[in-house]
Amino acid sequence: MSVQKQSVSFTDTAYTFAKELVEAGEYPNVSAAVSGELAKAKAERDRERSLLEAELERRLSLPLDQWEPVGDAADVTKGARAHLAAMAKKT
Repeated sequence: MSVQKQSVSFTDTAYTFAKELVEAGEYPNVSAAVSGELAKAKAERDRERSLLEAELERRLSLPLDQWEPVGDAADVTKGARAHLAAMAKKT
């Protein structure tokens, strides 16, 4: 495993949390705490992605007569359209 050196900045809350993990003996230093917690976060995201993909595959394998309506298509994309409109106003 290679190590990449990088300078980063933390909020007071994040730095305090990292120091608490070190003081509790969970990690030998702040750098290891940050790396360890990022690895945990990545593993959790990977797990959530796998669960979502499995659920999508399960639902897509259902016969069409067992599909449930999702409502009006405009309602499905309403949040995304609002987000894009807000972004457009910022530029």
